[in-house]
Amino acid sequence: MSRWMEISKQIGRYSTIIFLISISALILFLSSILRHELFNSSGDLAFFDQGVYLISQGKLPFSSVLGFHILADHAAWILYFIALLYKIYPSVYWLFVIQSGALALGALPTYLLALQAGLKESQAVAMVVVYLLYPVVYNSNLCDFHPDTIAVPALLTAVLAARSRKLVWFCVSILVVLGCKAVLALTVVAMGVWLLCFEKRRLYGAIAIIIGVSWFLVANWVIIPYFGNEAALVNRHLYRYSYLGNSFSETLQILLSRPEVIIQNIFSAINLEYLVFLLAPVIWGLHLRCMIPLIGAIPCVAINILADHPSQKNLVLHYSLPAIPFLILALIASLAAGKAWLQQKRLIILFSLVGFLALGKLGFFTSRYLKSLENWGATKEASALITTLDSVFTTDVITPHLTHREIISYKLNNFQSSDELNKFNYILLNIRYPGWAASAESYQNLVNFLKNQSEYKLQYQHDDVYLFTKQSR
Repeated sequence: MSRWMEISKQIGRYSTIIFLISISALILFLSSILRHELFNSSGDLAFFDQGVYLISQGKLPFSSVLGFHILADHAAWILYFIALLYKIYPSVYWLFVIQSGALALGALPTYLLALQAGLKESQAVAMVVVYLLYPVVYNSNLCDFHPDTIAVPALLTAVLAARSRKLVWFCVSILVVLGCKAVLALTVVAMGVWLLCFEKRRLYGAIAIIIGVSWFLVANWVIIPYFGNEAALVNRHLYRYSYLGNSFSETLQILLSRPEVIIQNIFSAINLEYLVFLLAPVIWGLHLRCMIPLIGAIPCVAINILADHPSQKNLVLHYSLPAIPFLILALIASLAAGKAWLQQKRLIILFSLVGFLALGKLGFFTSRYLKSLENWGATKEASALITTLDSVFTTDVITPHLTHREIISYKLNNFQSSDELNKFNYILLNIRYPGWAASAESYQNLVNFLKNQSEYKLQYQHDDVYLFTKQSR
């Protein structure tokens, strides 16, 4: 009888965790869909959706959105596995399912790690809620799609596997992390140092360090240069570190020869603000003696602090995701040692809820995301008139809705160049809500120009939404 009671207790325990994960995944999924359908998605979603779609169709995944092969971005080979889902049915919703599911599933290894560390059941459940309510989890889900989100549960699972001495699970987990983004190799290496030096998991630490270093070198010295070019990658990434030069070699030279430039950038008000907002939701459980797991977060936080572009320090975006697993591990360590300021489940959950309401971006759905409703119907109608897979030029916020084709773009060097425009069969513009790539004035000038071009016919015009179709000769 006692055994059955224990089994019932275990089922009840996991049913709570499964319920929390399911509700979280549903909220994340619906939030991302709603944002997308309100035409607030942009270039990153279009880039990944087009690349995965082309892979699924057996075509070269060269992105017309950004102008290079999908592997030239971050060597994210996991996208090839995601493309298998597009073979079932090609839809951008798969990316939302994967992203929301991955972020929510991070709660499961969080729970198991908490129990493994000796926390009480109530505290372990509280840690699940802390993870799910951490603002960056929700905010990153609203930031288009990024494979980085898959790495969060994989990192937590890797630590769980290392502590449980499950070598195969550990190796699989770090391979998944590395497949999400080349720079995450640095996080894997840092995690390996922590496991090797402080967790007494020498084999696991050594494996993480060796594989992490190897993949970082292969990805950045072989794969990315082979599929891309330095100019494209500088425009894509290095502009965030403009004070460090305009090429990888120049950046390395400045890092080695002019450390004072770096120091001046690190000790800035914006970096202080970034760290405060990053740590504020979990400050209740960060104790100096229990912060060793944060070694794993050093590469992520350092990359963000070194940048001089504010996007890297914005908790609305996804750049702080790799730090989350190690913040959670530090909290668990503090609770296990009895050093956390808060120990009771209710107080921990209340603190996390306040942090989420303060820094989570739910408010976007009552402010910036609703602005396009004025002519939302017109945008949908015009988009529906694009019935072929021919090339399209449109705004960045409409692009993710039309990416299942080989040529689509929201960038033009010259808005009134016939040579540039002629490669597009459709031109769809929303003048009232132009997105972020260009101004309403620029698009209005383009509309005026197209009206005088015999090659294009104005097929649709309503509520400042224009659709031009190229005439066949």
